[in-house]
Amino acid sequence: MKTRPKKKARLWLPLAVAAGVIAVLLALVPVLAPAVGKWFTAQESEVRDGWAVDVGDLIGVVEAEQVEIRTAPVEASITVLQLVPTDIEAEGFTYYDTGVQQRLRRTLDLGQAIPDGRVEWTAETPLAVLDPFGTGANGLYLYFETDLPTRVEYAVHVEDERIPDFTATAADASGQAYTTSHELQLIGLVPGEVNEVTLKLRGSWGNVRQTVRFTIEMPETHSGYDTLLDHTDGESGEALDDGLFTMMRTNGYLGYGFLYDNAGVMRYEMVLEGFGLDRILFYDKAAGDEIVTCVSSNKLARMNGLGEVLQVYPLGDYELHHDIDYGPDGKVVALAEKAGDANVEDIVLEVDLATGEVTELLDFKKLMAGYYEQTRPIGPTDPFFWQAGEQDWIHLNTIQYLPDSDSLVVSSRETSTVIKAENIHGEASVGWLCGDPAFWQGTGYEGYCLAPVGDFTWQYGQHSVAWAPDPDEEGVGYLRMFNNNYWALSSRDDYQPDLPDTVGTDLYGDGGGADRSYVYVYRVDEKAGTVELTEAFPVPYSSIVSNATRSDATGHWAVNSGIAMVFGEYDGAGRLIRQYSYECTMQGYRTFKYDYKGFWFQ
Repeated sequence: MKTRPKKKARLWLPLAVAAGVIAVLLALVPVLAPAVGKWFTAQESEVRDGWAVDVGDLIGVVEAEQVEIRTAPVEASITVLQLVPTDIEAEGFTYYDTGVQQRLRRTLDLGQAIPDGRVEWTAETPLAVLDPFGTGANGLYLYFETDLPTRVEYAVHVEDERIPDFTATAADASGQAYTTSHELQLIGLVPGEVNEVTLKLRGSWGNVRQTVRFTIEMPETHSGYDTLLDHTDGESGEALDDGLFTMMRTNGYLGYGFLYDNAGVMRYEMVLEGFGLDRILFYDKAAGDEIVTCVSSNKLARMNGLGEVLQVYPLGDYELHHDIDYGPDGKVVALAEKAGDANVEDIVLEVDLATGEVTELLDFKKLMAGYYEQTRPIGPTDPFFWQAGEQDWIHLNTIQYLPDSDSLVVSSRETSTVIKAENIHGEASVGWLCGDPAFWQGTGYEGYCLAPVGDFTWQYGQHSVAWAPDPDEEGVGYLRMFNNNYWALSSRDDYQPDLPDTVGTDLYGDGGGADRSYVYVYRVDEKAGTVELTEAFPVPYSSIVSNATRSDATGHWAVNSGIAMVFGEYDGAGRLIRQYSYECTMQGYRTFKYDYKGFWFQ
């Protein structure tokens, strides 16, 4: 019997199929990569579509305000209530609506003044409401009265030995240090833990008039984010500054602000409409401090220490993207862009906090038209390919208003340059450029460049620039910044820098000597037109985002390296005191440290 010879395996067929698949994938990269990138960045403009949370038993409904009064879904040794708008599940509902806030305010006022003396709100039996204004998930509102003026000191204790006690003196909503009518928001309760709270009511002579204790088992976080961060201590032996590290725009958890103490314990979870905090602006009012901050990609809000939203500032056709700052005479300046416009991150708005009027203050396409005309849209193979099709020619990421000279100092990531714009309420003009002069050669703007004094490596891709005038020398100031030390250019083809080996060109680092970012401080002499690097120290590498912010009181630096997903505090000599690690999707934008004095704490 004859056997047939075996046919040779067609090895070329699977190889050809694989090659074809690879070719198709390569052909799709220019399409898919930007599409994925735009899907990722589109999260920033989304708004919360659901506000409902777990609720307790219904007690009653205030029909005039359409607000349910319920028991809060917590185990506590005092009665804790919950206010729930009846329209909370309606399409378009948001707590960042002054109409909703006023309904909640009037409901609280009714609760404070229950008729016929049926309830007496005392320190032992306070009016206690969990997150009454829907803006702070683990904030506890307290209202009670005392016979004599006192202030409220408190301590929060949990059994977990990793979590130290949290102590503070509460700021009263009245703005008074001592009062007989106490209205406050208790900050520091740990989500998911049984919190033992001790209140000490201290008189103005220093004596403790009353001590009250209660327990409350707080709900888990709304976001699902970690309540305890891992941390490591550095070589500095200095004590950490008082305050709360405030994490802003943590990707994967947009729509929240997370506040951590020095032990890495979450003490407050701010609930926003979307987007994330860019910065918190504090200012004094007669009835206690208030804040202004971003609450969605096209909305600012003004709030008090109770979490109550007092005013909302819709921005119309504009979208926020990186920073806000105090402006002149009760105004705020904000970096923005026209929604849907191919030109992005190049406009400055001015918002009147009294009237809510929004004005386009400065368009850098007009201020620097000569340079703008030399740039092009981003392509699918550029470093910032996820913005393909957009003209991100300047990418402003920090703004500071200088009232004495009606000027702005802004940081331009795309040009790796700090720009001073002068006379912004008049005939605006460029004052100076602080960045590698080689970048500006041949553009027509080389004459604005500050001349370097000494030998140093310029900053690249910098963020969180702050100008501090020298108090003793007119015309001299200091530029503080997070120097990302990352070079990328997606808007020009005619410039290739001669970079030192220490400057990074890889988004996540290449494992070499360029894997460091820096805190930089420049001395700028505006009269001489010069810049000198006076301070610098290395921090974990982050090619984009990030911040370094100095405390004028202690000289300490709060530093966030967003791509590395760590933030920390450094002493004035640049030595690490403590570093905290966190989780997110790709990056965490900023982490500032605020003491919240006058707002939440005395």
